[in-house]
Parts: sequence; C-alpha cells; structure tokens
Amino acid sequence: MTGYDDRDGKIWMDGQLVDWRDANVHILTHALHYASSVFEGERCYDGKIFLSRKHSERLLKSGELMDMEIPYSVDQIETAKQAVLDANGLDNAYVRVVAFRGAGEDMGVASARNPVRMAVAAWEWGNYYGDAKMKGAKLDIAKWKRPSPDTIPTAAKAAGLYMICTMSKHAAEAKGCSDALFMDYRGYVAEATGANVFFVKDGEVHTPDPDAILNGLTRQTVIKMLEERGIKVNVRHIMPEELEGFEQCWLTGSAAEVTPVGQIGDYTFEVGQLTREIAEGYEKQVRS
Repeated sequence: MTGYDDRDGKIWMDGQLVDWRDANVHILTHALHYASSVFEGERCYDGKIFLSRKHSERLLKSGELMDMEIPYSVDQIETAKQAVLDANGLDNAYVRVVAFRGAGEDMGVASARNPVRMAVAAWEWGNYYGDAKMKGAKLDIAKWKRPSPDTIPTAAKAAGLYMICTMSKHAAEAKGCSDALFMDYRGYVAEATGANVFFVKDGEVHTPDPDAILNGLTRQTVIKMLEERGIKVNVRHIMPEELEGFEQCWLTGSAAEVTPVGQIGDYTFEVGQLTREIAEGYEKQVRS
C-alpha cells in the first residue's frame, strides 16, 4: 500500500487543485511546530457528503476559537470539497479539510503575521475499526485525561487536542485493542480517541455530557435518532465504575460511523439489538 504522500489524484490547496504529490508545505510552517491547525473529517456517500455544511461551519468556528480566522466562507469550502471529489472521481470517500498557520514572518509561538492556509483531500476509506463493525471493538483505558476547557478550547476540532489521542491509540494497539477510552480531567468517562461513546442499560441510553469534549455531529445525529424512536437518552456525567453495569456500548464519529464495542478494559458488552438497529439506521440515513 502506498503512503498518503505518494498517490495519483488532486488535492485542493489555497484556492486551486494541485497534483497530489505536489501538495506540500515548507518545513517552517507554523502548524508543524506549534499545532496551529484545525480540521474536519467527513464521509461522502453516493456522491453526497453527510452534514457537509455543518462540518464547514464547525471548521470556521474551530478557527475562531483558536484565534485563527480562516479566509474562506462556508460556500467556498463547500465548493472546494466538491471540486476535490469531482477531480478524483469519488462518490464514496473520506474527506479531510484542514486549515493551518503557514510559514511567514513569524516563527515563534506568536503567528499573527503568518497566512492561514487551507487544503482539502479525499480518498476511499473503509471501516475505521475494520471488522469491529460486526463483532464489536476492543478498547483500552487511556492513562491520559481529556483536558479542562480552562486549558484549551475543547469545543474546537484542533490538532493539538489529538496529541494524547495518538499516544493512547498506539498504547491500545500494542495491547491488541482497536482504540482507547479517555476519562476527563475530573475522572468522568469522556470519549475515545476519535469518537464519542454511548451506553445502554435497562432500555435507556447514557452518553457523557460534552462539556469538556467535542460534541460530535454523528453524536448529535444518533441522539436525534434515539429520541425519534422514543428511547430515553441520559446526557450526563458517567463515573468509570458504572461501566460494569452497562449492557451495550457503541462509538460514533464521522470516520467511525456507528461502531459496536465489545470490551473496554475488563468490562464486556453485548452487540445487542439496539446497537445493531442504530448502526443500520445510521447507514440508511447517510445514504438517504
């Protein structure tokens, strides 16, 4: 399998399509040194990006939260995404939009004089967790904690927030797991490295309050699906010891979609009827 830097195709950069292999930045790009970057991960189904405008709106909001004004409108971002899909002949794909501080007059922590750049790429990508879609993912429990909103804008989909995600997923994979579950800075159950988490007990659903984590668009979609089915959704702080009493569990995210979880640490869960129904219902909705 070729690396992501060595492929045929087109990537949109700063207003124009360029050859995939030529989509490069300078080594003194500010984002490379100081994580001054925000991004969106989206999926295109049968030629239509699910919740595309909401993703574009969130990208701009993330930039605002990170004191990084992105010089493109929602409509311009939408046009760029479609141009990439068309140029690469993709109807079913993962779409990555990234905005970042480029190289410029500043190379210290401050970067107000450096341009904010944007790029869009898309590629075919299967199930994020492989065969876990059928049998349930196995998760480790991360040693790191999701940070307080007082330390960083946790509502932004910012690159810096994913540093501990990379370390935690590496540690999980070394143990034979697919991913890791974080607690937050207070000790409450938070999220996985790139997905929100849901639990089922006695016919009701429980999911962490997103007061210190990203309120995912897939998370919001699934909550609405559950409520439309008349299922009570408890959005609340969840203590780690409660994991023992939950019967089912699943993850949600644009990349993860709806993925059942079979195990978190020493706790096991069944891939039950509600989990399957929500996964199937989500699959139908994104293609409707």
